[in-house]
Amino acid sequence: MPLPDPYPAIYRRLLTRVDPEEAHVAALRAIAAAGRVEPVRRLLKATVGRAPAVPLAPAPHGPFARQVPSVVGLAAGMDKDGRAILGLDALGFGFVEVGTVTAHPQPGNPRPRMWRHPELHGLRNAMGFNNAGADVLAQRLREMRSTRQGRGVVVGVNIGKSRVTPVEDSVADHEHSARVLARWADYLVVNVSSPNTPGLRELQHVDALRPILTAVQRAADDAADRRVPLLVKIAPDLAPADVDAVADLALDLDLAGVSATNTTIDHDLGAGGLSGSPLTLRSREIVARLRGRLGPDRVIIGVGGIGSVDDARAMLGAGADLVQIYSSFVEQGPFLPGRLARQA
Repeated sequence: MPLPDPYPAIYRRLLTRVDPEEAHVAALRAIAAAGRVEPVRRLLKATVGRAPAVPLAPAPHGPFARQVPSVVGLAAGMDKDGRAILGLDALGFGFVEVGTVTAHPQPGNPRPRMWRHPELHGLRNAMGFNNAGADVLAQRLREMRSTRQGRGVVVGVNIGKSRVTPVEDSVADHEHSARVLARWADYLVVNVSSPNTPGLRELQHVDALRPILTAVQRAADDAADRRVPLLVKIAPDLAPADVDAVADLALDLDLAGVSATNTTIDHDLGAGGLSGSPLTLRSREIVARLRGRLGPDRVIIGVGGIGSVDDARAMLGAGADLVQIYSSFVEQGPFLPGRLARQA
């Protein structure tokens, strides 16, 4: 018998009255606290986050070299500094992607920088990669990996360009993050698709992207003493020819795959990128196009507008190997990842 889920009513009646960023911070602290208390973590994992009976085998070519508890992961942006990984794992996420993290710590953009759009089942943010920096995250992941529980979680790290770094110095900036983080990550994602860092989306052009991905792969492999699965995350606003160009680059560089997609700037709601249901069809179309271009042996993580079992199944049917959620997790709450994992 399914457990009753009080969250939707709490979200509508209470949480929507709280500043979105303050609610985000409070929720992440609560999840982190639950993950630190072993009896609570185990209880959550056995109930709310109960995994499917049969774990997934490693997908061909990565991004994971070990079994994944489920196809449903947490998208980057929720836990930028890796504070709540164990608690998020207990809620039923098959893998947790932390970040986006930058080589240099940065405060992000001025507030307000996060907005709810319940009429669209979406969120909008202009956070600007607020994070404590790659070195701090590396130390936190190192400490987590020293525990049995921490070694059991599949963790990806999403890296991006520091705001203070000129575009022409992007290679070295990404290289530093890869070097300090690769040893502790199951996979890395280079994020060149956020709309909230000036000049960042220019790096999606293959001429700018090639040296970054080449340097990140080399630095990560050297630091970890293994082949580190590397993906690139693209925007939903790319033209079809540009999607093809990124896919061709991934094949040429022998990357593990592509993550599609980030938030969209194709809206008239104000600053920042929009996520959630407005992305459902566009992200699915891009995933299908990528699968046709990449063939069967590269991993595609489908992200954007997955709010139901049907959405998850449709994304997998379009060609994604794995899916990630964020906005729907905020709106529907802690029961969602486990429910999707068991039914998708």
